[in-house]
Amino acid sequence: MNSENLLVTAASCVFFMALVAWISYRQTRGQTRTRDGYFLAGRGLGATFIAGSLLLTNLSAEQLIGLNGSAYGFNLSSMAWEVTAALATVCMAFFFLPRYLSGAFSTLPQFLADRFDDSVRRMSVILFMVGYALITIPGVLYSGSIAVLQFFDVPQLLGVGQFPALVYTIVLIGVLGSVYAIFGGLRAVAVSDTINGIGLLIVGLAIPLLALAKLGSGSINEGLTILVTTESHKLNAIGSPDDPTPFATVFTGMIFANLFYWCTNQYVIQRTLGARNLAEGQKGVLFSGFFKVLVPIMMMIPGVIAFHLYGDGLDSIDTAYPRLIREVLPVYAAGFFLAVLLGAVFSSFNSLLNSAATLFCLDVWGPLQKRELDDEEMLRVAKRAGVCIALVSFMIAPMLQFAPEGLWQIIRIFTGFYNIPVVAIVMVGLFTRRTPALGPKIVIIFHIVAYGLLQFVIDTGIHFLHLYAILFAIEILIMLAVGWIRPREQEWTFRRRELVDLTPWRFAIPCAVTLLSCVVALYLLFSPVGLVDGVSAAFWPLLGLLALGNLIVWLWRPGVSAAALLPDWQN
Repeated sequence: MNSENLLVTAASCVFFMALVAWISYRQTRGQTRTRDGYFLAGRGLGATFIAGSLLLTNLSAEQLIGLNGSAYGFNLSSMAWEVTAALATVCMAFFFLPRYLSGAFSTLPQFLADRFDDSVRRMSVILFMVGYALITIPGVLYSGSIAVLQFFDVPQLLGVGQFPALVYTIVLIGVLGSVYAIFGGLRAVAVSDTINGIGLLIVGLAIPLLALAKLGSGSINEGLTILVTTESHKLNAIGSPDDPTPFATVFTGMIFANLFYWCTNQYVIQRTLGARNLAEGQKGVLFSGFFKVLVPIMMMIPGVIAFHLYGDGLDSIDTAYPRLIREVLPVYAAGFFLAVLLGAVFSSFNSLLNSAATLFCLDVWGPLQKRELDDEEMLRVAKRAGVCIALVSFMIAPMLQFAPEGLWQIIRIFTGFYNIPVVAIVMVGLFTRRTPALGPKIVIIFHIVAYGLLQFVIDTGIHFLHLYAILFAIEILIMLAVGWIRPREQEWTFRRRELVDLTPWRFAIPCAVTLLSCVVALYLLFSPVGLVDGVSAAFWPLLGLLALGNLIVWLWRPGVSAAALLPDWQN
């Protein structure tokens, strides 16, 4: 990139980022003076901001590079991580969110304290805080910085080595992202995420079209023909045991990994806890599921196109998308792309930072005080906690490049230490009344020890996602057994604190049916029934049955009452 192009890119990037910052400031001015205003956006988020923030929080640089790299090097089997999340969003909309909102919980550990005791709360906070501060937040900063380095060759532009360039980029991204999270609270995060989400959709849909045009020597139709008729095995989403994501894992551990992420992970569910009512929360969560269905088109098809363009000639599969971007994106659009890329990184980073500060204030600092803290003092502590967590992340993030097994492996291994016990404990807590706090405490200790042994000491040969499912089943049985042997003396009584309207969205059921139908349709399309080795005779009849089923559901349009979404002990 020459100096003139660099100037245009930098100027346009700064313009778009400044526009997002200005809009976010206007939308949040004067609305972060209370703890609910800062941590939960005043419980006033609508569906648009919830969906936009969920989208950007979930999608970042590691997906752009990693998923396209997986498609380039293997096939579309890894789309399961994104597409099957739609099922988890349905579970969140119908089962978890109504229960969270009816109790007016601000954090997941707050619910665990109410359901079990403060010890379970503290143990869960430790799991989240250690994971966020030491791995997840530094991982987001590191992967985002690596993406910027790959796309724009920062070492050459600055005339420095790779490591100094990485440090400068991490600090720049971290400081800018921290401004939203520390000073603007959740609403600033949600507003900026939504605007950047629109940009991500534009870029995500434009890149495949530009790449198809390049593949087809200027013709998108010709490029599409080459894509679906040549090397069509690259379009197969039905992963074999040797693929990165075997298809069988979709029905085992991936279910629980997605349930953890979308239904119990604090930094994801926090924007749904800030919904102005149940209907808006359901709409936002379900709409985010439709965005997830688009991920294979935006973040995997370009990787397949890169395979057609470059063959096996790339040094690393993770360079496929950066090289494609450099070759197909016009210079005048590079600044907009950089702004969107940074926006995606900011989103994940500032959402994590905001949630970590929320957990610290509401579940650590607040309960330790002997008095009730006023909003001003609580917000002051939150901002100081955010600064401290950010500084720790800045120091750890550059060190991740020295990890012997790479960033993806570290995140995967570490997340496995706490995702399964958390979702198991929440489910037992929601759907039982006699299980005591002893059960979750045993499960947390058991899981850390068992998972550590199975991951680092004992080579079972079992795929880690299957291991998730096995441990989940064992841990559910442990808690139920403890509840049977030593049940609570009194059944847990739920205390309703309805701060928002719990009337469900009237289109929730048909929308959920259509969302799940889209998942099935995608798997039909990217399989031997669909595009792999030519469209089979069964493809169109199966697609027709899906369409007919959706038409019936929408015409019938079944409703659901608020009482139906809550268990008997909450009605």
